Amino acid sequence: MTQTTAVDDPERLSRAAEGLAREAGLCDLLHLAPLPGGANNRVFRLEGAGGCALLKAYFRHPDDPRDRLGAEFGFSAFAWGHGVRALPRPLAQDCEARIGIYEFVAGRQPLPGEVSDEWVEQAIDFFRAVNRHRGAAEAQALPWASEACLSLGAHLALVEGRVRRLGTIPGASPIEEEASWFVREELASTWERLEGWFRREILRQQFELGTELEPAARRVSPSDFGYHNAILEANGRLRFIDFEYAGWDDPAKMICDFFCQPAVPVPQLWFDRFAAAVLADCPEAERHRRRAALLLPLYRVKWCCIMLNDFLPAGRARRRFVEGELNSLGRAETQLTKARRSLAAAWEDIG
Repeated sequence: MTQTTAVDDPERLSRAAEGLAREAGLCDLLHLAPLPGGANNRVFRLEGAGGCALLKAYFRHPDDPRDRLGAEFGFSAFAWGHGVRALPRPLAQDCEARIGIYEFVAGRQPLPGEVSDEWVEQAIDFFRAVNRHRGAAEAQALPWASEACLSLGAHLALVEGRVRRLGTIPGASPIEEEASWFVREELASTWERLEGWFRREILRQQFELGTELEPAARRVSPSDFGYHNAILEANGRLRFIDFEYAGWDDPAKMICDFFCQPAVPVPQLWFDRFAAAVLADCPEAERHRRRAALLLPLYRVKWCCIMLNDFLPAGRARRRFVEGELNSLGRAETQLTKARRSLAAAWEDIG
């Protein structure tokens, strides 16, 4: 069962919002209105006598107990405190109620097909700006990113675990039966072949499955980084958002996720440029770029699994937390179609 939060109780939410508004210098709370668009959490526009902000209420479930508020607020406070401005300013948090408030950024969501050279440069600049201060005490205090991986073996196990979890789809309805068949007959067999390819390539390219990434190559990762988690301001500036999985990680995972997220796809033609820029100050940078390219097909499979999360209990609960009662059949069909597309793309990466 999903754990209750302040957002489930209007009076409790109002009290928590009032306290945070005052803590952030927004004075008395005047209005709190829900906003559309949250993928994993609920978001509201908070209007106080001294200005407005965005209030975010974070999801938690027994099958997904990660501290989303702690990760996002901690990363944002570190980045903002070191002069990075391509993200909303964190204003205040209530850990018990699991809500945080942030600067309200006016703009619109980027659309598929809009990715440009300039946008890629802005993403690179953001990652570099954050990691320019990775030696600071505040950075060292940040946690590991959600599902952080420090070896090729850990990446392999991460994706394998996601594939295995999907074997529990119940098949209680026609669409669930179709998803279960896809996992059993297509996803599992594709994963088996990809795993064999990956292990052969590790040997051919002289990597080692169990060797951990050296500390000098580890980075503070925004995680789940891409234009699906950005706001385009009227001046053409991007502000990046949603850092609930952020923390220390292998930068190769961030690179792969950047090119695998399906909402605002980033064309493959920018892969080498983006990876080279992100990894430029790593020891043996070209070797790390090849390592990221080696992981990309595996992360296509990971994103295929992510798209099927709605068929699992925690995924269904998260969607209900965000959107209430859903058009569950229509969404399930859409997610299954996206999953098929992502799985097919894994072989294209191998070429």
